[in-house]
Amino acid sequence: MSGAGRGYAAAITAYALWGVSPAFWPLLAPADALESVAHRVAWTLIGMLGVITVARRWGDLRGLPWRTWALITAGSVLIGANWGTYIWATTHGHVVDAALGYYGTPLVAVLLAVLVLRERLRPAQWVAIGLAVVAMTVLTVGTGRLPWITLVLAVSFGVYGLVKKRVPLDPIPGLTAEGFLLGPLAIVYLVVVQILGVGTFTGHGVGHALLLVAAGPVTAVPLLLFAAGAKRLTLATLGVLQYINPTLQFLFGVFVAGEAMPVSRWVGVSLVWAALVIFTADALRARERNGSP
Repeated sequence: MSGAGRGYAAAITAYALWGVSPAFWPLLAPADALESVAHRVAWTLIGMLGVITVARRWGDLRGLPWRTWALITAGSVLIGANWGTYIWATTHGHVVDAALGYYGTPLVAVLLAVLVLRERLRPAQWVAIGLAVVAMTVLTVGTGRLPWITLVLAVSFGVYGLVKKRVPLDPIPGLTAEGFLLGPLAIVYLVVVQILGVGTFTGHGVGHALLLVAAGPVTAVPLLLFAAGAKRLTLATLGVLQYINPTLQFLFGVFVAGEAMPVSRWVGVSLVWAALVIFTADALRARERNGSP
């Protein structure tokens, strides 16, 4: 298989694993969302310690300036909030809301480029953002509540992406560094809840304990596959492939989880899809025009 072929295989597998992950997190019951995310962080850190040792990448973490560690800390908080919200959503019947959040991440990234990096948007990008705003308005009016899950996931992951772009670390040392900051807190929390008798790691069988441990590789494997794919594919290709994830989540929420889809929700989803079509087509045209990868 060629380098590009391996890149496609790795990226598509990563996005597919993320897309079907709503089927995994409810399996961790009776662990609640907070305990689940704590296990996710703790076991991801333990796994990444092994990966970074085998890859001999410890040197990447030595001598990092305090500003880099400050960015890593910010990224850790953002991804922790994202994971916690996502697990809560998938275990409380809000998979479609979660899918909409990840559909909206590219649009949030563009908006952040304007607000933070002072970049100028092309007309088509403004149209895409306008449609996304209308979609959120329709969803709010139609359901009678602010789509906070969608907004939290989109904003937290969008800002996380902006922070990650400023951290001079590859995925392996970067994910390990984030684990150093979140992991000890997660481990302390898990020890405390076990001592208090409200933790679920023990007392619910070996199968339940193994599922909690599996939260680590379920988190790390797609991230490492994505990193491998990103090295071999253009940004434009990755930008198109990324919609595999929320599309699979959306299909799971509607056809497997059986979540309600009133007319207002279909209208909101359709507007988000229209915004993404405009956004993606404009991005591909711009890259072809500029000759950028």
